[in-house]
Amino acid sequence: MAFLKLFTKTIIKLMKNLKITSLFFLLTLFFVNAVNAQQGSASNSSDFLVYNVKKSAKTVDVNDKWNESGWKGIKSIKIRNYMGTIPAFKPKADVKMTYDDDFIYVIYRVKDRYVKSITEKINGPVWRDSAVEFFFSPEADNPVNYFNLEINCGGTPLLHHKKNRPTVEDIQKIQIKASLPKVVDTEITEPVTWTMSFKIPLSMLEKYTNVVRPKPGVAWRANFYKIAEINSNPHYITWNEVKNDKPQFHL
Repeated sequence: MAFLKLFTKTIIKLMKNLKITSLFFLLTLFFVNAVNAQQGSASNSSDFLVYNVKKSAKTVDVNDKWNESGWKGIKSIKIRNYMGTIPAFKPKADVKMTYDDDFIYVIYRVKDRYVKSITEKINGPVWRDSAVEFFFSPEADNPVNYFNLEINCGGTPLLHHKKNRPTVEDIQKIQIKASLPKVVDTEITEPVTWTMSFKIPLSMLEKYTNVVRPKPGVAWRANFYKIAEINSNPHYITWNEVKNDKPQFHL
């Protein structure tokens, strides 16, 4: 952890020197080995959270459930910081992440109500539905070149990059498993727990940016989100806090 503290101080000093205020310098994923004593944990460091991401000992199946197989032993982090108006009902979203030599794996678990999802077109307005989002920058020297992957609860994705637009063909290389039907047109008003898991090929990301591949000691900047706009309980929730009067994840 001494190295992590030194890394954090270095980043903060760099931010001050360059007068950089980008969100993606403030949020960090820290990759660790399976033998690391801090594996899978999240901790406070200065003004931002750090998630130590454990390397998977085996391939994770996107069909695995929250506590099954490849997700056993992977600690979760909580998405609990609200932007804008606090909704009457507060969804609770948690997320786990792991990796291997070829893929990034993520699974969300959302304890929700008032769930609605109607977008079926890739790169459509999935953020308006009940959805989860993963913003991440694997380019260590230029973290403002970030990806935003947004997936509604039915499993329809949107993937953008700050500089380069991924093709639909490449987006379809992301394997996605949703626990709910593709379309939820009649709002689910009673309590429901839904999950969203996916695996992202590192080779696909490398077509659009200079990826620093995950390994012990590598840090990516990232944030995890939960969102809904068209339901009767709109909300904007973040893992790391994003301070802005108006809800906006792209800051």
